[in-house]
Amino acid sequence: MANITLLKAVNEGLRGAMQNDPSVLCFGEDVGPKGGVFLATENLTSEFGEGRCFDTPLSEDGIIGTAIGMAMNGLRPVAEIQFQDFIFPAFDQIVSEAAKMRYRSGGQYTVPMVIRTPYGGGIRGGLYHSQSGEAYFCHTPGLKVVIPSTPYDAKGLLIAAIQDPDPVLFMEPKALYRSVKGEVPDENYTVDLSTLRSVKEGDDVTVFCYGAMVPVVEKAAALAQEKGISTNIVDLRTLLPLDEEGVLEHAKRTGRVVIVHEAPRFCGYGSEVSALIAENVIEYMEAPIKRVTGFDTPFPNTLEHHYLPDERRVLDAIEQTAAY
Repeated sequence: MANITLLKAVNEGLRGAMQNDPSVLCFGEDVGPKGGVFLATENLTSEFGEGRCFDTPLSEDGIIGTAIGMAMNGLRPVAEIQFQDFIFPAFDQIVSEAAKMRYRSGGQYTVPMVIRTPYGGGIRGGLYHSQSGEAYFCHTPGLKVVIPSTPYDAKGLLIAAIQDPDPVLFMEPKALYRSVKGEVPDENYTVDLSTLRSVKEGDDVTVFCYGAMVPVVEKAAALAQEKGISTNIVDLRTLLPLDEEGVLEHAKRTGRVVIVHEAPRFCGYGSEVSALIAENVIEYMEAPIKRVTGFDTPFPNTLEHHYLPDERRVLDAIEQTAAY
């Protein structure tokens, strides 16, 4: 078992899946010999050849359309969209074709494909390299949406996504690529695609989060602990399908809930989590549900540190919720 970065865990997950299954291949812009803009596919072309890890033209709809055709004909493609901000030219292919193929064919066809894409802020990428568009895709039946926050989950969830019979959007928080490390088994393993992760147990306030916001919430929880507030941290990690039963149990545990994500607030993923709790366990709530999110503006460049939720904003929400 090695102590590796989240980025290395993604690379190992791809390598392990390709070693075990010759139908697995990966492709995208600069994915081949260069190893991708973040080096997530480093050395895969030299190990498996250009027939299984290769570059594509700068055409996101072409990348995804090709992957759909491959998946319907016996392969398990892993297509990379270089930045999540660039995924929108392929939006129709993803939500109207890949996600609906099982339904429209009456189960005759499935689309076992993975779309890998780095998302979110934290690298000063400005408005075209920092967006968090998970809510667009969580509105799409037939699609799975996964966001890891640890190296262990990155490898296990990615292998599970590749093995899944349906399309999976695998969103990687690029702010965590090299900033977090963790113990990861050398062998292949899977993490279920419909389970949340308990990060820290606490009795006063439950905070739901995912992706790059998990370490931010951990910092806020440490500050809250100094003030005598015990925080229960939950990493949702699989946004679609969501572990709804797990969410409700954690919400009931404390009766006080904060939801954190870096995407804009209006119609953000936190709205769905809040509604789920309000509709099912409102009688257990001791305080209004609070959301700490990005702002309803385009992602800024020089003001990135103001836009992204930080431990101070999260701590403020925890304190207000605990004191209500």
